Amino acid sequence: MTYHLQADLRGRVATVTGAGGILCSEMSRALAAAGARVALLDINEEAARKVAEEIAAEGGTAIAVRCDILKEESIREAREIVRETLGSTSILINGAGGNHPRATTVSEVFEKEQLGREKTFFDLDEAGFRFVFDINFTGMFLVTKEFAKDMLDGGSNCILNIASVNTYLPLTKIPAYAAAKEAVGNFTKWLATYFSQTGIRVNAIAPGFLLTHQTKPLFYEADGVTPTGRLGKILRGTPMGRLGRPEELLGAVLFLCDEKMSGFITGAVLPIDGGYTAYSGV
Repeated sequence: MTYHLQADLRGRVATVTGAGGILCSEMSRALAAAGARVALLDINEEAARKVAEEIAAEGGTAIAVRCDILKEESIREAREIVRETLGSTSILINGAGGNHPRATTVSEVFEKEQLGREKTFFDLDEAGFRFVFDINFTGMFLVTKEFAKDMLDGGSNCILNIASVNTYLPLTKIPAYAAAKEAVGNFTKWLATYFSQTGIRVNAIAPGFLLTHQTKPLFYEADGVTPTGRLGKILRGTPMGRLGRPEELLGAVLFLCDEKMSGFITGAVLPIDGGYTAYSGV
């Protein structure tokens, strides 16, 4: 018996949305290192191009493609560029997303005295809420609808969505993001069933709290050393007692993208969170 313990994605074309960002750029590098030809889709083409250049410098193959995941025409154009340059996509990672202050409340719980003094749930505007929900969920739907057309050949194809611990437990202050990420988990399972006879596997990873230069201001005060109260709550709720690192997502990403290692896995939403979603608090 041969054991496949190292991802081998040679001959595969992987398309990654949000590829100019911290997490998805790391995933893109890992895919390229495993032999995939990688299309880096991002509305910030310059950021994606920088990642593509880094991958090329390491001997990999990657292209940067500007794509607005909320505009169907932009997605269609991106798919055509990928097909013409690299070939048909057989791995799709829906990684674009994020939050915005317009969809965030100031406090964790509502008190009547807050009315008129600070931003509460009642002050969230529809446009801000819709924007956050759309970049995390609707964009995933639109991109999948277009790129899954490349996966109807009956071969080994996979879609990997980026969910969150919010998929299981809604975090305070960020209702739109939390609602969207729960939708990502549910939609992942729906797609897995729907595509089950086509050879397309659909899974998701649910990252917990990761320390990056973007998230550091959420976890530490301005001095960069003193933990915020929110970090204290997070660590008390995380059995492993620490924040994760972006590279700790990569093993799961490669595992779920390589059918030789995970060919009978579909519809799974895998938490990578140090035990956060497993702990009841008591």
